[in-house]
Amino acid sequence: MNHLLVNLQLLSERLINNMIVQQKIKLSLFFLALFLLLNSQSSIYAQSGINPTKIIRVGQSGWQFLKINGDPRQAALGGSVMTTINPTANVVFGSPAMLTLVEDKNIQFNTLNWIADIKYYSMVYSHRINRIGTFAISAVVLDYGDIPETIHMQSPGGGTYHFITGNTFTASDLAIGLSYARKITSQLSIGGTLRYLNETIASTGMSNWSADFSTIYFTGFRSLRLSLTARNFGPDAHLVGYSEELQSEPVDIRMPLELRAGVAYDILEKDDDPHLLTLIVEGKVSSDGPEKIHLGTEYSFNNLFSLRAGYRVNYDEEGITLGSGVNFPIGRQQYSVSYAFLDFGALKQVHMFSIGWTISREK
Repeated sequence: MNHLLVNLQLLSERLINNMIVQQKIKLSLFFLALFLLLNSQSSIYAQSGINPTKIIRVGQSGWQFLKINGDPRQAALGGSVMTTINPTANVVFGSPAMLTLVEDKNIQFNTLNWIADIKYYSMVYSHRINRIGTFAISAVVLDYGDIPETIHMQSPGGGTYHFITGNTFTASDLAIGLSYARKITSQLSIGGTLRYLNETIASTGMSNWSADFSTIYFTGFRSLRLSLTARNFGPDAHLVGYSEELQSEPVDIRMPLELRAGVAYDILEKDDDPHLLTLIVEGKVSSDGPEKIHLGTEYSFNNLFSLRAGYRVNYDEEGITLGSGVNFPIGRQQYSVSYAFLDFGALKQVHMFSIGWTISREK
């Protein structure tokens, strides 16, 4: 009797397993058929001369100054926010999770002459506290200089024409941020930044806030590391100070959301080797433009001198990036100087500089 029951149990288990396998096969065939159907439909549209609609998201957000990364090191690496070893506090402008790799107290000052004679200044200070994490405070200021005032005048024959009044006005952008990063495990770090934003132009302006989040994960396979970054989360905003001269109702202005995923690997990674060569590949998806790829490479000698190069793929004008950096210790402090050259095609070039120092703790 017991033998019969065992056989019946085995038989029922086999039947159930066979049913599960058959369901999986049917499900796989269903998805395969669905794929072939969709593929055939796209082929029919292509053969009939009907091209799929190409969605272009350009110009659908404001706060464009948030896309400018004031760190020459990240800029020289093709705009990759995932920098290499021994980063500075400037990582908050890209991937705040990398603050966990910044030692002790670090302060950085950055400046660049942006396109159209726009001046960009930024500063960041980071402080690492054992068992708690790393904090940082940052500030970004853009100065657009004096802009000639142009107004619309009513033409006697109808319509309007442009008239330069001889007066000038100015515009400016401001971002003040607070960042925090912490190691979750020996391989995984997370970080985030919360910013207050303000934009003004002539007598109008608006304020808002934004948040960045990022992670960096050391896979354990040699020096291979992965990074995921989400930037510029925040609500919509609109200009305050509307007047009839604007000739349009104020509309909500969206944040330039973006998501980045990157991978970095050290080609030369021996502990006793003073030479270090790192490769970085990063992809970016944004809410107001097509997908882009950032490529970067950095050669470093004994963490004293670095050469950097990169390329930005699927940009309208931006392409090659170059840069270098020098670190030199004096006592307990270590000073750094970085430079970056960015090619903007028809918009010419951008030159970036930064100086900084690290204050080590007492031994």
